[in-house]
Amino acid sequence: MKFYLTTDLVKELNSLRVKNPKLFRKIQKQLKFFRQNHLHPSLRNHKLKGGLAERWSISIEENLRMLYYLRKDEAIFFDLGTHDEVYRKR
Repeated sequence: MKFYLTTDLVKELNSLRVKNPKLFRKIQKQLKFFRQNHLHPSLRNHKLKGGLAERWSISIEENLRMLYYLRKDEAIFFDLGTHDEVYRKR
């Protein structure tokens, strides 16, 4: 599936590339899986509920998520954080 990252998320990932290269590589790996097959089991891709209805989540690591929404046939990733961080913001 085709995807894009918001400007804010790109800034966060660029910072992460320097601060935590191992995690940055893991994010790249998960995004590669997403591009090839957005339903790849390691992504644990799922639709959200409540205040985040119409949004989706993939897992990067056990407690790290990336959120996105769909626009036509494209995914727009907009947030990265722990489970509690990304779900509490809404």
